[in-house]
Amino acid sequence: MTGQTFTPDQAVAALSTDSSPYALTTETIRGTEYRVFKHALTNLGQVYALSTMHDGKTLLVYEDERYDVSEVRQRAHNLAHHLVHDLGIKKGDRVALAMRNYPEWCFTYMAATMVGAVIVPLNAWWTGPELRYGLDDSGAKVLVVDPERLDRVSTELTGLPLQVVVARAEGEPPKGVLRLESLLQGTHAAPVCEVAPDDDATIMYTSGSTGSPKGVVSTHRAVVSALMAWEFMLFSRLLTMPEAPPQLIELVLAWLKKGPEALQSRPLQLPQRSMLITVPLFHVTGCNVQFLPAFRSGRKLVMMHKWNPERALELIERERVTDFNGVPTMSWELVNSPDFEKRDTSSLMSLSAGGASRPPEHVKQLRKRAKNALPSTGYGMTETNSVGAAIGGEEYVMRPASVGQATRPLVDLKIVDDEDRTLTTDQEGQICIKSVTNMRAYWNRPDESGETLRNGWVYTGDLGRIDAEGFLFITGRAKDIVIRGGENISCPEVEHALYEHPAVLEAGVYGVPDARLGEALAASVRLKPETEVSPDDLRAHVASRLALFKVPAHLWLQRHELPRLASTKLDKRALREAAVDRLGLRGRAT
Repeated sequence: MTGQTFTPDQAVAALSTDSSPYALTTETIRGTEYRVFKHALTNLGQVYALSTMHDGKTLLVYEDERYDVSEVRQRAHNLAHHLVHDLGIKKGDRVALAMRNYPEWCFTYMAATMVGAVIVPLNAWWTGPELRYGLDDSGAKVLVVDPERLDRVSTELTGLPLQVVVARAEGEPPKGVLRLESLLQGTHAAPVCEVAPDDDATIMYTSGSTGSPKGVVSTHRAVVSALMAWEFMLFSRLLTMPEAPPQLIELVLAWLKKGPEALQSRPLQLPQRSMLITVPLFHVTGCNVQFLPAFRSGRKLVMMHKWNPERALELIERERVTDFNGVPTMSWELVNSPDFEKRDTSSLMSLSAGGASRPPEHVKQLRKRAKNALPSTGYGMTETNSVGAAIGGEEYVMRPASVGQATRPLVDLKIVDDEDRTLTTDQEGQICIKSVTNMRAYWNRPDESGETLRNGWVYTGDLGRIDAEGFLFITGRAKDIVIRGGENISCPEVEHALYEHPAVLEAGVYGVPDARLGEALAASVRLKPETEVSPDDLRAHVASRLALFKVPAHLWLQRHELPRLASTKLDKRALREAAVDRLGLRGRAT
């Protein structure tokens, strides 16, 4: 096949031959048979260790700080040493992490996972009580925080048997709190720890339809398989690109012939790529799609203190960023910034989005505005380690409403009806994903685990259809959640907070279209007789209990009963339709 473009099927076949580093086999895991990479790396510690092939390259950039690959690895080794020898962390212990995107976030994640601890990245936007919930629920033994999160949670730590470690603290930390910087110094070797593929690696919290966030437990095998699946996808796209130079394809095929040993060496000596980290690392998009793949690819990661399109453009120009990945609103704000034409963005090669739907018109405009950068998107969730479906380039421009085909070669997709019957082409139903990258379970929630994970399939709660060519289209949501700029918000959780106000008799929370965030949170509230309260009062009430992103942007008060279904449940569809009309949004997706 050399000298010509591969078809997608031919590319998959070439990449997964028995002699390839990506050879496939099947394995029964927790009673379910999955397709797996025969020569998959064993655990995340091995992923970090093999990054020595990229030593000398810059890995992390934050403001004026720069860390090369070996420096990042050494800091993680030092912290791992102290976790084990000074803080008593053993295999399976939970280490919680609550901070904004700092390099220390990365060092801590690495250190915990390389010694067999389970890393628990908490939502940095949570309030003190929400952080306390995550610490209590996970049973964390160590908490690593930044000063802002420490201020929030300090009054909530009573009764929790854990050691707190603070990063970037000014002045002396509170009594009993260790300074992270002192644990990052030295030249310690990483402690030796046997970590099996199916040992737990992460607990990442996600808001579902039942109220309080659930801890999604993933194994080393699941996370590492996700990293290798994206490598596979990138090579597959290269082999199918008509414009790919024949000599480049020859180099890839020659590398594949090295077999399993190829995984320990760089496939090609190409200019280093660079990615701007725009989303929180506590999300699977930030962690699994942006951060962790850098150890395999050797790309540079440019961290932002806070999202700002003008600052992003400045960093793209300064660091020659090649890859941009964030929620859809970010790439849209980037190309529509008044600074876009003023900055040199010629290095950009991709504009990716995930976590929320991207309006089809945005795809066309992105292609027009950023001519050198191919748009792409994907579909996945915390429960699948962000793996599910993907689409990019001209294929995406042709099908801007699709989120792509199943991520080959590990993923199977199906659509089922309410009776769990598999539907056929273009029939709408619930989207289900089967892959070795799926979660092991929800932490300490066996009933909900069994409801979401069935015979290896994650029942996503999203509605969609698959066309005759295998392209997935998301059409709605079965679960009672709103996705605001990539953040899942549980409607019942916000309703529960509203009900705690003495003036609230009924509350219905739902999503309405929003041009910037995809969806905005809205609430319709029925007040008790002879009570008075303003929408702003109720917003302040919710903000005192939940993170600010969970505060309804639109809130309407009324005295009459909210609409109900025959089952007596609130009619969320009717509430949403009325809100759409009230806001003048008729005709936009809901």
